Amino acid sequence: MTDQTFVLPDVGEGLTEAEIVQWRVAPGDTVAVNDVIVEIETAKSLVELPSPYSGTVGELLASEGATVEVGAPIITIGSADAAPAAPSAPTTVPEPSDPGGAVLVGYGTGGAVSSRRRKPAERPVKASVGVVAKPPIRKLARDLGVDLSAVTPSGPAGEVTRDDVVKHAEQASVFRNIETPAWGAVREETIPVPAPPTPAPVADAREESIPVRGVRKATASAMTSSAYSAPHVSVWVDVDASRTMELVKRLKASPDFADVKISPLLIMARAVIWALRRTPMINAAWVDTDAGAQISVRHYVNLGIAAATPRGLLVPNIKDAQAMNTRELAKALEHLTLTAREGKTSPADQTGGTFTITNIGVFGVDAGTPIINPGEAGIIALGAIRQKPWVVDGEVRPRWVTTVSGSFDHRVVDGDGISRFIADVASVLEEPALLLD
Repeated sequence: MTDQTFVLPDVGEGLTEAEIVQWRVAPGDTVAVNDVIVEIETAKSLVELPSPYSGTVGELLASEGATVEVGAPIITIGSADAAPAAPSAPTTVPEPSDPGGAVLVGYGTGGAVSSRRRKPAERPVKASVGVVAKPPIRKLARDLGVDLSAVTPSGPAGEVTRDDVVKHAEQASVFRNIETPAWGAVREETIPVPAPPTPAPVADAREESIPVRGVRKATASAMTSSAYSAPHVSVWVDVDASRTMELVKRLKASPDFADVKISPLLIMARAVIWALRRTPMINAAWVDTDAGAQISVRHYVNLGIAAATPRGLLVPNIKDAQAMNTRELAKALEHLTLTAREGKTSPADQTGGTFTITNIGVFGVDAGTPIINPGEAGIIALGAIRQKPWVVDGEVRPRWVTTVSGSFDHRVVDGDGISRFIADVASVLEEPALLLD
């Protein structure tokens, strides 16, 4: 038996360390090449690492929750040089040895591998309550606070799928801070009050220390750098978004958009792309080089969408959003949102952004002064859309009103460009027909 040591690889984007989230194997398990053996959390995403070797798991060299540097050993896998003889055969049958693993991008070189008893990395697991769901789906349900036993399965053999969990989460409004229970059948009940517990002599529940790592560590570093290097200037304007709401209603009723989620964020995204084309400096970035400072103007739009996830703030971006039509952009927004909620956003999807939208309105917030994402020159916020009194043709009428606010790097763009950009976005929200030009 030869032990092979697997070290933490660099999965890309300049990774220097990662946290061990969950081991998928235990000592004594048999694994094959490309079986998922561990789930790690980098500064940008959750990543499942496959095994570069086949054999028997020896020792787990890093515990769950530990932060490990790239290149540090995390697991040993034993590989037998020859297979044992079959009980009824007079001679043994040799089995090719594993010289170091099959071809696996980033892990090693090629070589023939004889696959023994394979342990699947993801297999439907039937819980004691009769729910059939794969491990990633169970994790998604835990993150969204969904009770799997309450989800109606649509997969084969009664298996709960990702879409089942997400649909149930949306229907149950799991992101609400307060749920209103129904009145009980019992009019009155008596609840005994237990004696107060004796406090532990050394425990202090008044404060709690949370280690700063992973996404929170990366976010803190990026926001601090941006806040203290780019001079922020913030502007905002109130907008009559009634026609935007009418357009959203018509798109939802259209057969062409029947399988796509439509929201005011879609119209906001189209408005931002249109306005960036009219004021390109908003889509630029300040770059410090050895030869001096430069302003990089991008003639494409990688549109970032700030997403609140169970792991913290992520800003994945839609590549070349300027080339998409309304349906394509809607599909891209939906995919981005679902991937971020699952914690499966790849590092590549979080780099190269040129401008960011933050939809603070979903939290009931009207406006804000967001911090610019590093490498960009601006960020815009869409506030809550509410019915308010609004003067139309000299008369006060109820209209759907929102506030558009944003922050911009004053080194890159001046006040007139900032004002023109915000006014253009507001104009499209007031009259989406402008997008037809």
